[in-house]
Amino acid sequence: MRALYLAVDGGNSKTDVVLGDESGQVLGFVRGGTSSPHNIGLPGTVEVLGRLIRAVHAEAGLPVGTPIDTLAVYLAGADLPIEVTRLHQAISAPSWARRTVVDNDCFALLRAGTATPDAVTVVCGAGTNCVGRTADGRTARFVALGPISGDWGGGHDLADHTLREAARGEDGRGRPTALSPAVAAHFGLPTVEAVSIALHFGDLPMDRIRELSPLLFEVAATGDEVASALVDRQATEILAQHRVAATRLGLLTEKHALVLGGGVLRARHPQLHDQVVAGAIDQAPQVEVTILNTPPVTGAALLALDTMNHPEAEPMLRAALHHRVPAPALLESAQNADALDSSAPAL
Repeated sequence: MRALYLAVDGGNSKTDVVLGDESGQVLGFVRGGTSSPHNIGLPGTVEVLGRLIRAVHAEAGLPVGTPIDTLAVYLAGADLPIEVTRLHQAISAPSWARRTVVDNDCFALLRAGTATPDAVTVVCGAGTNCVGRTADGRTARFVALGPISGDWGGGHDLADHTLREAARGEDGRGRPTALSPAVAAHFGLPTVEAVSIALHFGDLPMDRIRELSPLLFEVAATGDEVASALVDRQATEILAQHRVAATRLGLLTEKHALVLGGGVLRARHPQLHDQVVAGAIDQAPQVEVTILNTPPVTGAALLALDTMNHPEAEPMLRAALHHRVPAPALLESAQNADALDSSAPAL
């Protein structure tokens, strides 16, 4: 009888679930919205996972209750050891699989990007995070609780600072910048002041501010000093995360992989990309830099296969997931409709 696994990559905007077997074949692949306990609480995480697990069984044509060897769950919000422990207890309780593994979603992204045992990943998407691992099992990670733990950067931070600099450049408190007319034009309003007032009164939804992250890179590419300074700051932050994690693991002067992931880094904006790659090599001359080009859930699936001792299945699994589009999971509860919108953008 073939051994089956379930693999979950759950972020702040989407959750991918794969059901596969030990040969590397993908039997089902579905997508829902957030499963991060920071967004929906621990009970909400378990509820969302249960619904997606039922959905992926249905897509695979298998009845719920089919024996599963391993459930590998990698979630945004599994940052502190106590959070990982609580998540593991809660996710293990329904007995979805014989064995359950739970950790931060950065470890799935790291495994998706490289099979090298000594490796670090820096993720720059909606926010930023970084983890590292070594062949002997040691790991490095950050508290990653946002500004209260010293974090800076990612699409949301960049967008907020873009609006702030645009407003200050327009009213004279800051340096003049092309961000000011660009932000006003983006929202079809005459000034940034008008944008701020529209946001204040709700005429523009606050979540539209995040649209300004790509605009920042467009303006920076024209040579605008204010926009470029924000991009430079992001590059510095990414390099600091790599440097600290690699130093903690004793890898800074050793051969290791650096996997760059998240929408901001995957976009390869030249100013950011070139600085990060050159800076990483400068501070760690033996590093091999990789940009993730496969869904992070690939890493969760590979980590599940690793527990099942089937390394020969890796090429087939990677090929199966590289171009496959997940099916949207239709959920019964209206209260989860927004959280589980499969069309939600992932930064």
